[in-house]
Amino acid sequence: MSINVEKTENKNEVKLTFTIEAEKFDSAMKRVYAKSAKYFSIPGFRKGKAPMAMVEKQYGSEIFYEDTFNEIVPEVYEKELKENNIEAVSNPNIDITQIGKGKDLIFTAVVQVKPEFKVAKYKGIELKKVEYNVTDENIDHELKHMAERNARIVNVEDRAVKKDDITVIDFEGSVDGVPFEGGKSDNYELTIGSNTFIPGFEDQIIGMKIEEEKDIKVKFPEEYHAADLAGKDAVFKVKLHEIKEKELPKIDDDFAKDVSEFDTLKELKNSIKEKLEKENEQRAKTELEEAAIEQVSQKTKIDIPSGMIETETDNILRDLETRLSYQGMTLEQYLSFMQKTKDEVKKEYADQAEKTVKTRLVLEAIVKEENIEADQVKVDEKIEEMAKVYGRKAEELKNNEQLVNYIKDTLKTEEAISLIIDNAKIK
Repeated sequence: MSINVEKTENKNEVKLTFTIEAEKFDSAMKRVYAKSAKYFSIPGFRKGKAPMAMVEKQYGSEIFYEDTFNEIVPEVYEKELKENNIEAVSNPNIDITQIGKGKDLIFTAVVQVKPEFKVAKYKGIELKKVEYNVTDENIDHELKHMAERNARIVNVEDRAVKKDDITVIDFEGSVDGVPFEGGKSDNYELTIGSNTFIPGFEDQIIGMKIEEEKDIKVKFPEEYHAADLAGKDAVFKVKLHEIKEKELPKIDDDFAKDVSEFDTLKELKNSIKEKLEKENEQRAKTELEEAAIEQVSQKTKIDIPSGMIETETDNILRDLETRLSYQGMTLEQYLSFMQKTKDEVKKEYADQAEKTVKTRLVLEAIVKEENIEADQVKVDEKIEEMAKVYGRKAEELKNNEQLVNYIKDTLKTEEAISLIIDNAKIK
C-alpha cells in the first residue's frame, strides 16, 4: 500500500491519496461475501449457500464494492493519519478514483487539520486584581434565604391579596370570546410576583379577596411561543379560592439551633461568612483565570478550520440536549417551543464554539511550548476521587485509557493556566 500527502490550496487542509493493492481489496471482498452470503438467493442453491462467483454472476461484482470499501478503509485511514502525524479535525471528503475486483483501490481523502500558529505573549501579561469581600448584607441575605426555606405556609382569610402571596385560583382565558387551548385550569397555585404568567396578569390579582371573581385583561407578548396567540389581547375569567403566605421564623439563637449544628446565631453567622469567603475566593480565582486566558487568546491569531467549530457546536448542542432531558424535554420539543430550526440554534452558538476552540488551541500550544506533563500523583488522586464518587474500583478506572488521557489533559491545561497567572503582573 502507498500513500501520498499534499497540502491543498485551502489553509489547514491536506489531501491524502491512497493506493491499496488489488490482492488486499479482493481478500476484503471475500470477507464481505462471507458475512453477507446468507442474504442471497440463487436458483439451484439453498439460501446463503451459493458460491461467490455465482452471486457475482447474478448481481455483478459491484454489489460488494461499497461494503468492501467500508471494510478496509477506516482502519487504513486511521493508521496512516497516526503514522504521518496528521491531526485531522474534520470528517474526510472521500473521492474514489478506482475500485473493482482485481484492481488496486485508489481513493483520495481531503481533511482539515489542526492549524499552525504562534501563541501570543503569555508571560508577564498585566491583569487587574479581582477581589470580593463579604459584607453584613451578604450574610443577612443568606440568613433570609434560610428563613424562607424554613418558613411555614399559613392560610390568610382577613385581607386581600398582596405581593408574594400564594394564591389558589380558577382561570379560563379567551381571545375574541373564544377559549384557547391551555388557557384553563382549576385550583391553580400561583405565587404573586413569580412572573410565571403573562405580564400584567399577576398584578391584577393583587387586591382580590377570597371567592371574588374578576375579568383580567392582558396582551400576549409579540414573541410569545404560541404563534396563534402572539400579540393578541386576551381576557381571563379568574376566581380566587385561597390566599396563603409564608410565615418566616424569627432569626435568633433558637433559629440557629433549628437549622444548623450551631447553638448561637453568632456561630451560624461566622459559618456563613467563612462559606461565602471561600466562594468569593474561588469566584475571584476563576475570573482572574478567565481574564488571563481571554487576553492571551485575543492576541493570538489563528485561522480556525470550520470543521473544529462545527464539531464544537455539535458538542454544545449535545450538552443542551442532555440538560433538557433532565427537565423532561427533548431537543425537538425545545426547538418547537423556541420556533427555531436546529441549524438556526447552531448558528447562534457558532461564536461561543469558536471562542472555546481558540482557547483550547492556545492552552495546548502553551502546554507544548513549556513541555508540561501531568503529575502522576495528581492523576492517581483524581482517579481515586472519581472511583469514590461513582462507586468503582480505582484500578478499573486506571485501565480506561481514554479517561486517563482526559484527566492528564485537564491537569496539563490547569498547569498552563497557573503558569500564566504566576508570571502575570497583577495590579
